Amino acid sequence: MSVDEEYLSTWFVHNYIGQCAQLCSEDITRLFTDVSNVKLQKAISEIVCWRLNTSVDDLWNAVQCAEFKIPATVSVQSLTVRSCVCWINELAKIDKRFSVYFSAVALLHVACKISRNGCNDELMNILSTMLDPDSNQCCSILSQSKIELNTSELLEFLQKSAVEHLTTYRQLQALDFGSVVTIVTTDFEALYAYKRGDYQRCLQLSTQNANALRYADSMSSMLTFAEFIQLMDDDIVSLTALTLIVNPKLRNYSNLFSISQLTLSLYLMIQCQLKLHHSVMSLTQTLLYVKVAQKKHPPHRPLDHLTLKLVERKTTRLLPFSLECRVIFTDVGDHVMPEFSVI
Repeated sequence: MSVDEEYLSTWFVHNYIGQCAQLCSEDITRLFTDVSNVKLQKAISEIVCWRLNTSVDDLWNAVQCAEFKIPATVSVQSLTVRSCVCWINELAKIDKRFSVYFSAVALLHVACKISRNGCNDELMNILSTMLDPDSNQCCSILSQSKIELNTSELLEFLQKSAVEHLTTYRQLQALDFGSVVTIVTTDFEALYAYKRGDYQRCLQLSTQNANALRYADSMSSMLTFAEFIQLMDDDIVSLTALTLIVNPKLRNYSNLFSISQLTLSLYLMIQCQLKLHHSVMSLTQTLLYVKVAQKKHPPHRPLDHLTLKLVERKTTRLLPFSLECRVIFTDVGDHVMPEFSVI
């Protein structure tokens, strides 16, 4: 009864609103040096505006955290029919994006298990839970006995289905977070095209993605857990393995255990250009993009820098002349435009 409105309001200002202000920019924090009624109203209005302006960024960070935690947990704890049902039901309550993403992770996880140890009843039961029962190919695969089952056909089906789910997931990401991060939606599709030997399609998608990401301030990444790395080629698998041998703790950090969409796109571009015997001029232009990407990625992203360095060395070794790339950065509006010259 001794607590009146004035006391309670003052308590909120000093113990709650003031702490919120500490999370804001310095100019907002300074407004709380004087908490008279008029200035307090202005300060609180500024906090509300700041919170609204940063809410999408906060949600994006939460989504990235979940994007890392889901495969990390599945990779360590494996899956059962019961856990799959639990994952699907609980994730659907949080966000529909996560159900789509988990389905892709689960399919890739089963593919990993089958490629290592072959098929068994538990894995087939998991697939029965995860796959669309109305799919003709799904019905055909699930109706076969373990003796009749073509493992390579099953693995291809699981990887293709997972890539379709991951592409849908990227589309949902781009729709909701395109205002705060540049997200290309066909990175998994390009990777799968490369794995299947469709180098022309992979080059087309990767070139489009690299052009979209060249000036991005923030972009999404592809994780290198076993579930995802089966889609990648031997060079990236080897780089990932060597990195983990040197420092196994990298596995615990998403930004250290992933490759950006830009790095992956440039890597696939070079690989496809080499396999399609593109001209020196074409390789040189892509190599210049690689130079820009090396400056763009911070030092604490080892897989990006290792992959870009591999691309650079692999390409320059094949060029018939000594290439020196000079990159001059010129401010143009909100972007940094690279100007290239070849000497």
